[in-house]
Amino acid sequence: MNRVKKKTGKRLQSLAGAVCILLVFVCYQNMAALGKGPAISQIGDYLQEKAAVGAWKNCMPSMLEQIETEEEGKSVGEILAAKVEHLFPVYEYTEKSGDYDTQIESELSYEAAAAQEGSEESKMLEENQKAGEAEASEKDIAVVPTQENISMQPATAAAGATQKVVEIPREKLADFDYLIQNFYQVDRTTTIDGTQLNPDVLLGKSMKLTGGNDAPQILIYHTHSQEGYCDSTPGDTSTSVVGLGEYLTSLLRDKYGLNVMHHTGEYDVKDRDNAYSYAGPALEQILAENPSIEVVIDLHRDGVPETTHLVTEVNGKQTAQIMFFNGLSRTTKNGDLTNLPNPYIADNLAFSFQMKLAAEEYYPGFARDIYLKGYRYNMHYCPKSLLVEVGAQTNTLQEAMNAMEPLADLLNKVLTQ
Repeated sequence: MNRVKKKTGKRLQSLAGAVCILLVFVCYQNMAALGKGPAISQIGDYLQEKAAVGAWKNCMPSMLEQIETEEEGKSVGEILAAKVEHLFPVYEYTEKSGDYDTQIESELSYEAAAAQEGSEESKMLEENQKAGEAEASEKDIAVVPTQENISMQPATAAAGATQKVVEIPREKLADFDYLIQNFYQVDRTTTIDGTQLNPDVLLGKSMKLTGGNDAPQILIYHTHSQEGYCDSTPGDTSTSVVGLGEYLTSLLRDKYGLNVMHHTGEYDVKDRDNAYSYAGPALEQILAENPSIEVVIDLHRDGVPETTHLVTEVNGKQTAQIMFFNGLSRTTKNGDLTNLPNPYIADNLAFSFQMKLAAEEYYPGFARDIYLKGYRYNMHYCPKSLLVEVGAQTNTLQEAMNAMEPLADLLNKVLTQ
């Protein structure tokens, strides 16, 4: 009888060890797919530590005792999972790094419509959309007016930051793991590697304006002009992202001397899902008529769970956080989308990275991680294209308006200084 128990115990020990190792491997693979995994070297160093080895040797008997005594009622799987989480932070990291849902990613129907009709890629995109690949599918979020008269902008604009709050060593940026974990959120439907996120290349591309301000230099428009905030007034464009665009335009013009065109065309009134395809021809026409335009900014508002409040403090003001967004014209499933080319992906990435880096150094906490997704989102019309999400439906209009001040300062720093 004792021999049978001893033999069973050894089998349980072997099984437990194998399950733990498998769990760690699966967790790391999941993180790697998300682009959020820790460096291989970090895991290697950890596993090489004597303390880790000792922990493994010591924990196995105690795990089995818990199964028989204090952990009664729990399955072996539950106990093993708890032990792995305790011993290997990588497991806990996986739990915390889940997908981020953003409304911008739902515009896949535009890209499918824009693809050449009948092409294999177009069919795949349509299938992906029907299957729900865009998890945060568009849905109208009602905005409830809580004020009759909402100020379109703060009374006075704060002065731009003159000194860096922090200095991020450029050599740290050369570490791809550091870069991807601190500057980016890679959607699981796309992929990227160090060839596209090379800091020398990203910082080496000049974003400086080359023309004078006697003609339009910057275009601000809104693919989703109907997006508002928790206290926006339905039908009042001054309380929507259009109002934000007007304030940003006035800041860039009056404070920084830039020549800015604000286009207020509406492309998401009747059919939000096809807003990008509707905005495309208008964007082409504007750029053709105004060849002096060097920068195109699509100003949005994000959509997040109602419990999320994207706010920070800038110059003593409650300020909505912003997020830069890039489309890579590549999906994990289909690879490079040759029917949706963007010759300016490298330039787009350089622009958003330089903006994010400046934000981290001058206004820490103001800019969220750059979100990388498949498709292209009309960023293929201009090398210096920027898609900006300003807060979300849970922010107040005032918080969003306040965000225009540091955003204008950052644009001036990257484009002119």
